[in-house]
Amino acid sequence: MKHLKDYLKNYKLESILSPLLKMLEACFDLAVPLIVADVIDTGIASGDSSYIVRRFFLLVAMALLGLASCFIAQFFAAKAAIGTSSALRHDLLKKIQSLSLKETDKLTSSTLITRMTSDVMQVQNGLNLFLRLFMRSPFIVIGSTVLAFAISKSLAWVFVAAIAVLFIIVFSVMKITNPMYEDVQKNLDKITEVTGENLTGARVIRAFSREEKQTETFNNANTKLYNSQIRVGKTAAVLNPMTYVVVNTVIILVLWIGAKRTDSGLLLSGDIIALINYISQILIELVKLANLITQLGRSVACMNRIGRVLDTECSMEYKSDYTKKDTGEAVRFENVSFRYSDAGGNALKNISFTALKGQTIGITGGTGCGKSTLAGLILRFYDAGSGTVYIDGTDIKDIPKEKLVHLVSAVLQRAVLFKGTIKSNMLLADPNATDDEIYAALEIAQAKDFVDAKSQKLDAIVEQGGANLSGGQKQRLTIARALLAKAEILILDDSFSALDFATDAALRAALRSLPKNITVFIISQRVSSIKNADRILVLDDGALVGNGTHEELLKNCGVYREIYESQNKSEAK
Repeated sequence: MKHLKDYLKNYKLESILSPLLKMLEACFDLAVPLIVADVIDTGIASGDSSYIVRRFFLLVAMALLGLASCFIAQFFAAKAAIGTSSALRHDLLKKIQSLSLKETDKLTSSTLITRMTSDVMQVQNGLNLFLRLFMRSPFIVIGSTVLAFAISKSLAWVFVAAIAVLFIIVFSVMKITNPMYEDVQKNLDKITEVTGENLTGARVIRAFSREEKQTETFNNANTKLYNSQIRVGKTAAVLNPMTYVVVNTVIILVLWIGAKRTDSGLLLSGDIIALINYISQILIELVKLANLITQLGRSVACMNRIGRVLDTECSMEYKSDYTKKDTGEAVRFENVSFRYSDAGGNALKNISFTALKGQTIGITGGTGCGKSTLAGLILRFYDAGSGTVYIDGTDIKDIPKEKLVHLVSAVLQRAVLFKGTIKSNMLLADPNATDDEIYAALEIAQAKDFVDAKSQKLDAIVEQGGANLSGGQKQRLTIARALLAKAEILILDDSFSALDFATDAALRAALRSLPKNITVFIISQRVSSIKNADRILVLDDGALVGNGTHEELLKNCGVYREIYESQNKSEAK
């Protein structure tokens, strides 16, 4: 909850005025039973109609003033709550983007989505209720009790006993339900995860006719969420009946004892009505207070989940100063090993190689051998577990983040496009790029023809994830985007897989026209895509088992020769 205080500092006025105005409304509510009692004991008893009318208009005036103060208080509470949740959501996204993949992998994307949406909304609702009720409800409960003492001390003690019992009930229920709300949010995380997988993998699911299996998986997750919500709902549902039992018992006692005192002349009829009104007010406010506490319990649980993300420290540190060295090296690995988690084995094992500026480096190997992991270390998605990665002769950990993103550009295995236009997707690499620069990148990436074929050209619509484009078109656009960044190191991670052989060959030929200082890493399982590279790295189970030219590896590397021969046989067939 420490984080919430920082956000509320921006809404000090609203956070103060909202409770104060609700207290003003509460004062009017507390005065109503006294005025009604006065009307009964004085106006009605004496038959003074003018007195009754004056008191009536006084009640109307108080109601209008109470309405105005309530409206303004609600506005201030909503402004503070919505403003706080908006800033919280913004900072949460900023924090997530600042974390390394090590932290986001651990937290998982589904729980991060839930925390940014459902959890923040619960915090907003809880804060809104808190500002409106945290002073009003206790004020009316205490105020009603004090006024009850002013009317009848003996009957007021019944109120005190009832309030004590009610508080025990409320806080007991709250203590039980708070951990349950945490479970509800965790189950909601799972629903988000399963739904996300079903949406992103819809085509795969249909291709393998796995709709029933995925529906069953979703139903299981949904059932867990349903059961956890029912469980907490049943527990929380006990609150209202128990409070009503207590309050109605008090009303019966007040009527029973009050009737005897009225007969003996110790109390007036209006006093009994006022006491009944006060106990009714206490009931209403305690129910509101119970709902507030229930919502606060849920909000606190959600805020704690959000707080754990905000308190997560990035495992990577970036230096602010950087002096470029002219060593002729683009990338150098020195005895680099890496594992994704302590529980798993090494994804890379003691890797050492040097890539000079202007070279084209091919990387190949079987599935899961560590090719993309190696690319991720060059991009500094992760830090090496042991050993050192050098970029331009400098330890990658000593290069500022802003500089690193200008030194290295990449096309990852999964072609990612965002909803918008072709141009807006290209400008992600360089917001200041001109149309001519975009077309030059598209031409090298062999994407210019299909872009020109579209009626809107660069302004053609791209749906979310590039759903209206083919796999080859998406890959070529992402390659063009990477080229537009004009980085000194270009990584193409299996980005030719959806291209036909003619387009693949044309693209590789076009890449040779890039400036001589650009180092290109081509990660591919197709030998044809990398055989003309200046140097080829062969990985097997995370270890570097080959490093040389195509001809050298055919002679000296059994793994490479096996890959080459298997592909030649497939092409021959």
